Amino acid sequence: MLAVVAIIVLLAIASWFLIIQPHQELVMQDAGGHPSTPVSTDKVTVPPPANVEAMDVNQLLAEARKAMNDHRVLGPAGNNAFEFYLKALEKQPGNPVATDALRETFPFAASGAEQAINGRDFGEAQREIDLLAKADPANYTLTILRSKLDAQRKLMDKEQQQALEQQRQQQLAADKAAADKAAAEKLASEQKTQQPAEQKPAQATAAQQQVAAAETKPAAEAVASSEPVLIRAVQPRYPTQARRANQEGWVIVSYNIDTDGNVNGVKVLDAQPRHMFDREAVDAVERWKFKPATRNGVPVEANRQQRIVFKLNQ
Repeated sequence: MLAVVAIIVLLAIASWFLIIQPHQELVMQDAGGHPSTPVSTDKVTVPPPANVEAMDVNQLLAEARKAMNDHRVLGPAGNNAFEFYLKALEKQPGNPVATDALRETFPFAASGAEQAINGRDFGEAQREIDLLAKADPANYTLTILRSKLDAQRKLMDKEQQQALEQQRQQQLAADKAAADKAAAEKLASEQKTQQPAEQKPAQATAAQQQVAAAETKPAAEAVASSEPVLIRAVQPRYPTQARRANQEGWVIVSYNIDTDGNVNGVKVLDAQPRHMFDREAVDAVERWKFKPATRNGVPVEANRQQRIVFKLNQ
């Protein structure tokens, strides 16, 4: 009996370490659930140090290392590695630790600024470029980044102008259709009053036919239905972890477009690899802007799905 009990205890212990514990760890790691589970968009914000100005060089370098470990290279403003290293150099010019760290980190930080440009977060991109310029004002990469930022700004302005022009043309077409219908109705009314009594029940006149045609033609455009039109797209940031691992992938999201053209209710439906790019995809889509869908000329809500591809060097 003692031998049997000992064997059962050993089997139970082996089951715990080989089956139950790994399963629990997998469940904890996969706490986000199935990819169809909505991804929480609440970002964990790290509060900045209480009094940066009062810190000595060693404290600033410690905060900079902590920021690097948290991937806060250039952001958020006031609480990132670059600003801590630069502040350390202000207190101790030529500090070798801060100087070497800024030089070695510059290429990664420049990549982050480029992601902000591609995502059309122009204010953030300008702040990060200015911060890079303080670290290495003569670096040629700054010229490239500034050129890209200027090009993206001009492209967005052009797209917005095109969208406004398209909207204006649609309004002109609707106004013309309404005017044509009103003119046809007026002509039909005038001819009807001039028509002899014995001819009134006769076949429809050309004016009446014109009214009928106007009612079935682009006059309906004024109250026609239309699908949402994207007028501002924001490219997602490429996760630093994925970039360092040369990892590519995609995310499929669903989202709602309200009557003001704003996006809400973003949910991840599927992703490959799971959880690698989810947060960046959701953050980008939430900042998209649409011309809302309409039904009979009235803005209505709409639901859409989008596959977002994350590809290196795109």
